[in-house]
Amino acid sequence: MTPPNSPKKGAVSGVVIPELARWHGRIVARIVWAVVNLMALSLRWRWVDRSGVIDPDGEGRIIFAIWHNRLSLSLVIYRRILGGLGKGRRLAAIVSASKDGGLLAHVLQLFHVQGVRGSSSRRGAQALRELVTAAEKGMDLAVTPDGPRGPKYEPHPGVIALAQMTGLPIVPVGVSLRWKRTLKSWDGFQIPMPFSVVEVRFEPPIKVPPDADPAERERLRQLLKDTLLSVTRD
Repeated sequence: MTPPNSPKKGAVSGVVIPELARWHGRIVARIVWAVVNLMALSLRWRWVDRSGVIDPDGEGRIIFAIWHNRLSLSLVIYRRILGGLGKGRRLAAIVSASKDGGLLAHVLQLFHVQGVRGSSSRRGAQALRELVTAAEKGMDLAVTPDGPRGPKYEPHPGVIALAQMTGLPIVPVGVSLRWKRTLKSWDGFQIPMPFSVVEVRFEPPIKVPPDADPAERERLRQLLKDTLLSVTRD
């Protein structure tokens, strides 16, 4: 977070203001939304649920944790599986406060997902409070434990703090693509190829006690990392 006495561009009185998508960014966002939907229609899906989230009588509201490089299909996954579990079920997802995050936030809006703007480096504390508020309103939450800047496959402690503050269990989500294109980005972002097989795995929930001390939070952070890595196939 920027110190209150040295606000940067996009800040007012030390409060970082998320950057919004401009008109051309909104056009790009709609193109991305259309391409993702068309791509999803060609894919062959396999579902493995070890968490109980697909069962309407299973876990209640939850925090989905998925690696940053698996984001391309995350909104489709939520809509196809969890969106059908009951009317009014909604999702709030963390999105960077940067310009690129503004474009992604507009994509989320097209999928009827509430974007919460922030990261560990910008607007982090405010975003955490907004996620807690979303949970209090009965929304599911989604986070990328290693995003938006990495290190790759290394969860930040914020997701554990979020689970402790909200009381919601963390469900690790693994996504494996048989045919894909891997970008030369810090995380090796993955884009599915048409007609690929997609395996989606929901692992058992990780619950963080409200009175968890630093040692217990670190143990659960490592458990989240190990669980996600166990269902990660690059």
